[in-house]
Amino acid sequence: MKRIGVTGHRSIPDEALGHVEEGLRAVLAGHEGPLEALSSLADGADQLFAAIALEYGADLTVVIPSGDYEEGFEDAEALDRYLGLKDRAAQEVRMDFARSTDEAYYAAGTYIADTCDRLVAVWDGLPARGHGGTAEIVAYARALGKPVTVIWREGVTRD
Repeated sequence: MKRIGVTGHRSIPDEALGHVEEGLRAVLAGHEGPLEALSSLADGADQLFAAIALEYGADLTVVIPSGDYEEGFEDAEALDRYLGLKDRAAQEVRMDFARSTDEAYYAAGTYIADTCDRLVAVWDGLPARGHGGTAEIVAYARALGKPVTVIWREGVTRD
């Protein structure tokens, strides 16, 4: 079974969203055989990737950074999407952190990078805004020698 993991921004500007969705579909459609998709289901890239992966028949593995992860969703719609996707997951992996901290996010991101065969990064190419951010997980995966596919619309900046 091939494993594709995701890391990415929580905020995807409208002018990049179609391009990102198209890129995710291309990556997920371009495989043969059984597929496992790994995601922490954060708002934005993680949830978009997971939803598309399920459309393509992938088994979803949810990597939950902490015991209080659900409390960190500020948007009720994002929380509803998270819960719906989590209910459809084939497997759930929980990091051993009680609270959502940068260390918990880093642990979840590195777990995904360690476990996947390919990492998809919905990333604007800029430095991480905190420990465990997209740029840091991309650098970690690349240091492991993992193939990384970066998806972003050139010229678009995020908030």
